[in-house]
Amino acid sequence: MTLQHIREQVAKQEAASGRALGSTTLIAVSKVQPDARVKAILDQGHRVFGENRVQEAAGKWPAFRESFDGIALHLIGPLQTNKARQAMELAQAIHTLDRPKLAAAIARLAQEMGTCPDLFVQVNTGEEPQKAGVLPADADGFIKDALAMDLPVRGLMCIPPVDEEPSLHFALLAKIAARNGLAGLSMGMSSDFERAIALGATHIRVGSAIFGERVPA
Repeated sequence: MTLQHIREQVAKQEAASGRALGSTTLIAVSKVQPDARVKAILDQGHRVFGENRVQEAAGKWPAFRESFDGIALHLIGPLQTNKARQAMELAQAIHTLDRPKLAAAIARLAQEMGTCPDLFVQVNTGEEPQKAGVLPADADGFIKDALAMDLPVRGLMCIPPVDEEPSLHFALLAKIAARNGLAGLSMGMSSDFERAIALGATHIRVGSAIFGERVPA
């Protein structure tokens, strides 16, 4: 696929779902992609990108920002507490708020820095022990506590189990978000973003369908 094809598919699904055109933010997941591939997407006018690791983002994006205006960086990988400050300096959104210790660290830094990226609470909808995220049963309490810290929680994020129908997990995430008054839904990747849009995704995270297969570092 090409970036233009993905954009067309997004618009087509928005229309089919009765969604406003442009209501879905396409995050181009650039983790472990060579700079040349990233630049090619920037040259096509795309400006919203996702990275998994703070260290990789710090080594890549300052230089690109010197050449391209309007870049918005979304951190979509696990965030260690000791990397929180660097993440907050680099990213406009963090999609992996997943535990009280991290929430407290971000709240403290936000007070100190006077600013904070948009935050998405990661929900482990499949209750997978090896995966990060707040359990669905704990999500309401965690969201309430995060909002009480004056954190800018804009929505929820999930990564469905690879062997299960993702639509079930997207629907669960949407239900949790709705009852907590959150509008943002970060869900859907290269193989299932159309189903995610149909179920209300506001942010989709598409990597290989845009860039091709990842090139391990």
